[in-house]
This record gives sequence, C-alpha cells and structure tokens, in this order.
Amino acid sequence: MRAVVTVVGRDMVGILANVSAVCAESNANIIEVTQSVLAEFFCMVMLIDATAMTIDLVDLADRMRARADGMEIHVMHEDIFNSMHRV
Repeated sequence: MRAVVTVVGRDMVGILANVSAVCAESNANIIEVTQSVLAEFFCMVMLIDATAMTIDLVDLADRMRARADGMEIHVMHEDIFNSMHRV
C-alpha cells in the first residue's frame, strides 16, 4: 500500500527532517519526495510505501503534525488520492 503525504506551511528549519523521522520510526519507506519554498511558504509532497508500517495512516499524520508544529499535513491512501484527482 502506498500513501501520499502533503505538508504546507511557513518555512522553518527541520520540516523535512521531522517528517522523515516519523516515517522512519513508523517503518514507512519514502519512495519519492518533492519540495518547494515560495517566498516564506514551504510545500512538500511525499509518496510513501506504507506496507510494513507499524501504525495506521491517521496516527502517522498525527505524529507528523506533532513534530512539524503549525504545518498543514495530510496523509491519504494512494487509491483515494487518485480517485479525488481523476478527470
């Protein structure tokens, strides 16, 4: 199973490190990541392999939010993401 993680908010030091640490602690493998900083805003999209994760996607998102204070973070199963963005 794969999931899409989005992170948006004011740029600050350590966002990628904190979000990746939660993935590592939860046994989620990061497959791909892209990030941008637009003025003072940070935006990141990750594709993770959640097959061997030790927690569910809701808990993963909660732990990421706790580590990246003030960021808007969403974690969504890949199938749901694809269904939402189908033309």
